[in-house]
This record gives sequence, C-alpha cells and structure tokens, in this order.
Amino acid sequence: MTTDERWIEGEAWETIVANVPLVSVDLIVRHDGGVVLGKRTNEPAKGEWFVPGGVVFKNESLTDAVHRVARDELGCDVTIVESLGAFEHFFDTSEVDGVETKHYLANAFVVDPDTEEFTSDDQHAGLRVFEPPFDELHPYVLRYLDAASDSLN
Repeated sequence: MTTDERWIEGEAWETIVANVPLVSVDLIVRHDGGVVLGKRTNEPAKGEWFVPGGVVFKNESLTDAVHRVARDELGCDVTIVESLGAFEHFFDTSEVDGVETKHYLANAFVVDPDTEEFTSDDQHAGLRVFEPPFDELHPYVLRYLDAASDSLN
C-alpha cells in the first residue's frame, strides 16, 4: 500500500470498504505497441494482470491522482492522453478481513510514460507490456482496452 499520510488504515478503512464505493483512477499505460500491466499481489484481482491504479484522496484532483499513482506504482511520471470516463467495478473479494466485496467507481485514463523503465511497487509481483490481441486478460482490463482502442492504435 501507499505510504502517503492521507492513506486510511485499520477499522476506518474496513468501514469505508464495507459501506461505500471507492473513487479511483486506473491508468492504461501505452508502451512499445502495447500496454503496461502489473501482476497484482493483493485483493481484489490478486494474481491477475491489471492496470495500475489507486484510490483518489480527499481534496485530490483526478489529474493529481493519476500522476501520484504513476509515480507510486510505476516509478515514473506520465502525460495524460485521454480520459475514458468512469467505469464501475464490482469485485467478489477484498483485502479487508470480514469484507467480502469491493466496489469501485474507477476513472480511466490513457497515459504515456516519460520513461522506458518502470519500477514495480509492493502491490505488483512485476510489470509487463501486453500487446494485442488481449485475449486472456481480466474482463475489466478488456473493457478499458476496448474503450481505449482508438488511442491504442
């Protein structure tokens, strides 16, 4: 998880995850004719190749959240190419003990990184560039890639 002092932990986080949708940003990172995905080490979607992303903090703009997530999860800065709008994600798992589901209102952005090299964070077992066809990816990732198809060509 993040070390940002705005991060909520413990019982407060459990209450939030159990009761409200989380506003987040997800990044469709264009790179070498494909997209950069991370293999998740935590729920939801543990073990899946998924787009980098994270919750939006109170009083943080979506744009600022995009840049923070890129720095935290990829070790780089990015240029925003396109906003794809909001996507609703319902997961049957959560990283919080006793909370069986997680609900996100994810704001998706197509971005270009400012580097050729990425640094993975502790939420990912590694990063990899995936090129078309994108057949075996998580359904939510496929929805993003479909929505971003004009920006990926």
